[in-house]
Amino acid sequence: MKAPLHPRQDERLKALQGYEVLDTDPEKDFDDIVKLASSICGTPISLVSLIDSERQWFKASIGLEMRETPIEQAICSHAILEEEFLEVEDTLQDERMINNPLCCSDPGLRFYAGALLKTPDGLPIGTLCVLDHKPRKLTPLQRDAIKVLARQVMAQLEMRKALNSAATMRQEVDHRVKNSLQSLSAFVRIQERRLQTDEAKSAMSKIMTRIDAVSTLHEYLYKTDAGSNVDLGVYVSNIVEYLTETAPAHVTMEFAQVSVIVGSQQAVSVGTLVNEFVANSFKHAFPDQREGVVRIELSMPSPGIVSVTCSDNGAGMTPDITTQSGGLGMKIAEIACMELRCELDLRIAARGVTASIEFTPEPRPQYRR
Repeated sequence: MKAPLHPRQDERLKALQGYEVLDTDPEKDFDDIVKLASSICGTPISLVSLIDSERQWFKASIGLEMRETPIEQAICSHAILEEEFLEVEDTLQDERMINNPLCCSDPGLRFYAGALLKTPDGLPIGTLCVLDHKPRKLTPLQRDAIKVLARQVMAQLEMRKALNSAATMRQEVDHRVKNSLQSLSAFVRIQERRLQTDEAKSAMSKIMTRIDAVSTLHEYLYKTDAGSNVDLGVYVSNIVEYLTETAPAHVTMEFAQVSVIVGSQQAVSVGTLVNEFVANSFKHAFPDQREGVVRIELSMPSPGIVSVTCSDNGAGMTPDITTQSGGLGMKIAEIACMELRCELDLRIAARGVTASIEFTPEPRPQYRR
């Protein structure tokens, strides 16, 4: 039996689309939740099911091979009409499911329990559910656990949404910076052609070289394919090489690295942090042409943990990064750390600043469609 439409169907579908999660690859955070739900309830099947207009699609699943079903076969489409939770002890005794091919086949889905996935506005977009091939009943503790895990699913979706918004903002900044660099480059080249002396032309040529280096660095930071994996050591090494070309003559760059494979978005986030720290050090750490060193170190202090440490031996203050009240540098650093799911450890001494992070590398699984 096909479920009736939700009373706020249009709003519900718009909210679901807003999470930009349909037809995305499996992700460990959601996979872990269904594994835990299955283990707690002792069921062979658990799903994160999202109810679209014509189908139910599974963001995560255990015990079920298919990634989606037609909406006519979606038990979860009945669940989202409930207030918070739906439990069906025997689907063949429920008129809504007795003719559902998924239930009356052999082996069919005879038990269902699902907690609603609700947006902050109270709109149900799907369920976290557990299923079995035999009738059964959950304990009160198991029901509560499923509800708690459903809230964790929504927390993950909300974080994805926030990161997508941050990525959109960064793309807009990227576009504006590219336009600004192109305009600046064109202006400098025009001025270079108007100069008369070799000394002036040489000085303008050096400026042009630095602009080109900044432009190349900016392009490298943001051109990484979103679906790929990269060697973080190589990626950061290239960034440091570009940054070295823009360094003041009195500042030396140092870099130490290890090879570790990470997802492209993690690499971009690390690159963004490195770029912000180094650019800020160049600008503020070495006043009055003071000689100094900016060092970037990439290491693995323990298995499965990547450490990135940026340090300088300069004046001890880096305003753009250390201003907690919201300089652009700090906002960019916060977004990068949010994407890496880590915290920025910032230490200011009389002679220099050190910023470090530790995070878990998460290479993207390469799925075949």
